[in-house]
Amino acid sequence: MPSLCAFTGATMHVKKYLLKGLHRLQKGPGYTYKELLVWYCDNTNTHGPKRIICEGPKKKAMWFVLTLLFTSLVCWQWGLFIKTYLNWEVSVSLSIGFKTMDFPAVTICNASPFQYSKVQHLLKDLDELMEAVLGRILGPELSQVNDTRALNLSIWHHTPLVFINEQNPHHPVVLDLFEDNFNGSASNSPAPGRPCSAHRCKVAMRLCSHNGTTCTFRNFSSATQAVTEWYTLQATNIFAQVPNQELVAMGYPAERLILACLFGAEPCNYRNFTPIFHPDYGNCYIFNWGMTEKALPSANPGTEFGLKLILDMGQEDYVPFLTSTAGARLMLHEQRSYPFIKEEGIYAMAGMETSIGVLVDKLQRKGEPYSQCTKNGSDVPIQNLYSNYNTTYSIQACIRSCFQEHMIRECGCGHYLYPLPHKRKYCNNQEFPDWAHCYSALRISLAQRETCIYACKESCNDTQYKMTISMAVWPSEASEDWIFHVLSQERDQSSNITLSRKGIVKLNIYFQEFNYRTIEESAANNIVWLLSNLGGQFGFWMGGSVLCLIEFGEIIIDFVWITIIKLVALAKSVRQKRAQARYEGPPPTVAELVEAHTNFGFQPDLATPGPDVEAYPHEQNPPIPGTPPPNYDSLRLQPLDVIESDSEGDAI
Repeated sequence: MPSLCAFTGATMHVKKYLLKGLHRLQKGPGYTYKELLVWYCDNTNTHGPKRIICEGPKKKAMWFVLTLLFTSLVCWQWGLFIKTYLNWEVSVSLSIGFKTMDFPAVTICNASPFQYSKVQHLLKDLDELMEAVLGRILGPELSQVNDTRALNLSIWHHTPLVFINEQNPHHPVVLDLFEDNFNGSASNSPAPGRPCSAHRCKVAMRLCSHNGTTCTFRNFSSATQAVTEWYTLQATNIFAQVPNQELVAMGYPAERLILACLFGAEPCNYRNFTPIFHPDYGNCYIFNWGMTEKALPSANPGTEFGLKLILDMGQEDYVPFLTSTAGARLMLHEQRSYPFIKEEGIYAMAGMETSIGVLVDKLQRKGEPYSQCTKNGSDVPIQNLYSNYNTTYSIQACIRSCFQEHMIRECGCGHYLYPLPHKRKYCNNQEFPDWAHCYSALRISLAQRETCIYACKESCNDTQYKMTISMAVWPSEASEDWIFHVLSQERDQSSNITLSRKGIVKLNIYFQEFNYRTIEESAANNIVWLLSNLGGQFGFWMGGSVLCLIEFGEIIIDFVWITIIKLVALAKSVRQKRAQARYEGPPPTVAELVEAHTNFGFQPDLATPGPDVEAYPHEQNPPIPGTPPPNYDSLRLQPLDVIESDSEGDAI
């Protein structure tokens, strides 16, 4: 109960305070615009307005012009400084530090994604067709195709290669390489009298959609590029239909790829590598990825404290038409980051010892609003398809996820080279016959690239590894025999040499020094810079300070206050005039209103005089019974809305 009384008392105090404030607001500041302006000029701390009030007429005009000029100059300077601040410019600082650093994650892959002996059954028809294509391009004298062997042209009909004869640029002639084979059995001998060959015509790839009604041609400057791209496209169609587990089994296993491993003074082997399947390079292996174990530190800079590897690429088992490069593909990257080895990796040549000295650059970017970077990718509107690997965000992952998203939306299927969203299928000729045409158009689409680049953001924190690469022949001719004998014995338990210089790669990866560079972005113009420049300009041109701005703000509030009071008074006056306009003269009195409702047609009944008729003279009529209204001529009636408004004002 006491608490209720206290609450009621507090409510009454608040109500009383609000009523006083409302009464003060209605009453107004108590002076006019002119008085307010004179008071401000006489009391402000800025120098110009005072002189306008105090000086004579001529000096008043001069000081008024000077004050207006310098005020405009200050406003112009303020606008420039505010615009510069809102540009969110950054300055870049470079600092050098020294500390023990974690060794980078190292991803190694074979240049060939699969062992040919394990995928030959999948590529049999494609390889035979490829040999026939080469025979048509090289000419009959160089063709090595068995003439009695029939070709499976079902692959060819989806995306054929053609000759384009441009001897007449205005009317180029398109010739299919197997134009004589469409209506009969596939003969692999070239057409007799064929008018075109690779040295006279360009080789192009024909991409069609809608059952061949819409076709485009992808031109190449060399037949080598044309047949390589065509074979890769057809192989993609085949591998996209194979389960991932089978693809992994057809790649190079770690125990055959990694022959020897040494990190610093500690021995290691293929079990210290994390396997990952890459569509371009098959089975890849990552050292020091940091997914399940803590990252390994490097004890000291130098070759002796780095990672040393001996790899066997098994070049004799390469897929002949799919891989034209021999060697190892490797990449250095941060722990827990996905290796985009095709875009950011380097090759190590077979039969060579490659030494890679590493320097570290750490990039620290400012976030919003200074730059479009993200800390973890949560604010990027693209679904990260590489998140299934439990890796950190990168702009490469975003761009490829964006492309796959466009691929699924435009073509109805996903490309084999990128991860697949849930409940989606990879493109293949059987289920999606138009996918090659759609993929080619999307691949060269400038609008698609700009959309993905605009949607994706760079990472705010990034680490880059700068590499210094040197190479030497390894092993030397003097030591080649015994090194290959030892390595063959260790891997294959064979006294014979099972290795060759064509497939051996030796790697040395180490820190050149423990110095690292930090490239950091900072705000070029912060709030302190802005306030300093604004205050400096205001003080230099006007002799003012922050208190002068507060005074000016006070005057603005008073101006608004006076304007509101005048508008309220004007509205009340207009309303009263509208109420008085209902009558021609002054408002009627009560008596006049009562008289207006009197029934003048009423007459007393004189036909049957009553017993008291003699009481009145014959000339007089008896009075009409009833009480007459009071004669309050001084009482004037006002309209109801005017009375209510006045009473509200009095209550306030």
